[in-house]
Amino acid sequence: MVIFKMRCVAMRRGGAFGVCGLLALLLAIVAAVPACAAEPPKKPTEADFYKIEQLKIPPSAFLEVGALEWLPDNKIAVASRRGEIWIVSDPAGSEPTWTRFAHGLHEVLGLAWKDGWLYATQRPEVSRLKDTDGDGEADEIETVADGWGVSGDYHEYAFGSKFDAEGNLWIVLCLTGSFSSEVPFRGWAMRVTPDGRTIPTTSGVRSPGGIGFDGAGKVLYTDNQGPWNGSCALKELRPGEFVGHPGGFKWYDLAPEMGPKPTEPKSGSRWAEEMKRIPEYRPAVVVFPYDLMGKSAAGVVCDTGGGKFGPFAGQVFVTDQSHSVLMRCSLETIDGIMQGACFPFREGFGSGSLAVQFAPDGSLYIGGTNRGWGSRGGGDYALERLVYTGKLPFEIRAMKALPDGFELEFTSPVEKATAIDVKSYAARGFTYIFQADYGSPVVDEAPCPIVAATPSADGLRVRLVMDNLREGVIHELKCPGVRSAASGEIPAGLPLLHDTGWYTLNRRPK
Repeated sequence: MVIFKMRCVAMRRGGAFGVCGLLALLLAIVAAVPACAAEPPKKPTEADFYKIEQLKIPPSAFLEVGALEWLPDNKIAVASRRGEIWIVSDPAGSEPTWTRFAHGLHEVLGLAWKDGWLYATQRPEVSRLKDTDGDGEADEIETVADGWGVSGDYHEYAFGSKFDAEGNLWIVLCLTGSFSSEVPFRGWAMRVTPDGRTIPTTSGVRSPGGIGFDGAGKVLYTDNQGPWNGSCALKELRPGEFVGHPGGFKWYDLAPEMGPKPTEPKSGSRWAEEMKRIPEYRPAVVVFPYDLMGKSAAGVVCDTGGGKFGPFAGQVFVTDQSHSVLMRCSLETIDGIMQGACFPFREGFGSGSLAVQFAPDGSLYIGGTNRGWGSRGGGDYALERLVYTGKLPFEIRAMKALPDGFELEFTSPVEKATAIDVKSYAARGFTYIFQADYGSPVVDEAPCPIVAATPSADGLRVRLVMDNLREGVIHELKCPGVRSAASGEIPAGLPLLHDTGWYTLNRRPK
């Protein structure tokens, strides 16, 4: 009302003085109004950083992808659960060429290339195939190893690795019917040596979905929720050890090199307690919280591309068949025990993500199938290529255990005002029952208050001091309040692309 009256007086005076007075008044009013806050930067999406490209599959190939392997001359081998192997030439090109290399095989879930031979892990054996006359089709096939049993049960999958540093293939064998072992070495990991011997190596496997290596050559596989597995997990395979499910204990009688059978785990316990009771027991490296991070953990691959796939070189990527996603794991070893954190990475694949393989150009090929389980990706099958766009995402790159909390490493500097505020974070701990029953509810849940948050001078790390840390517990950390500092292509004020990680704490550093 006061402003209105002043305006009227100024207008009645007229003339140059009146106009100037009015302009001065308006400028004063504008100066007195607080400046509007700048619009916050728009949060990017996963697709801004990693683009999914679908490969066009010929109608003649009902390609429920079970395994992938990169070959010389810019080719990739693709195995189908229906018993075929196809060779795709120039798969990233505009007109890739598809050739059926072999058919009539038994659900190939592992491919590895060596010395001109393509090694295929079938349900009953490891075979190797070769094209000797150059027509693109295998005309020679040999049995390499078949030192385990098969009954015809639907669940007796056999997943095969690439070659390790000693020239061995590692095979993980599903339990019969997913519960027990009715034929030799179901529920075990085996090594196939270069001379074709099959060596029983690790017991306690339940229902694997894939097998691979980390950057140091440690053997990792995924096991799925069920008896003695409260949730899906990434586990390490080491000779002579036991990874949790006692259903295959009867086969210790056929494996004298393994030593005596371990003590039976106690149903209803926790894995931290069973580690104390059973010396041979090797706990999960990362437990994927059920339904939060998927329901059917599957393929395992390590990014060894030195940055071609973005800022996560050296980390392990895991597919989930049910949710049709790709997850990311940052790992470390404390007191000889592997452990680490998992993070969401990329969703939206066309079928149930299963097989996974890096190409020399740094792109990641993912094969899908939904038969037997169903998947969020609606297709019966898919073969897709995940390509890094070159744009840097603002992410938690790694999460590392400290004696009194965790250190977070970021891909780009954090805004220190938000990073130092303990209200920017929230944490809790929980676990699952180690039991003979199928799966487990979340148990032993409790908050983990953030006591202090200290950013590093460069803003790339934040040290969190927390209360109520417990061994044998999954620690969920949310960082919804953390924002980016302006750095390079990343503007100030961005939220994290994924603001939650889950760390499986087997050992606290001393």
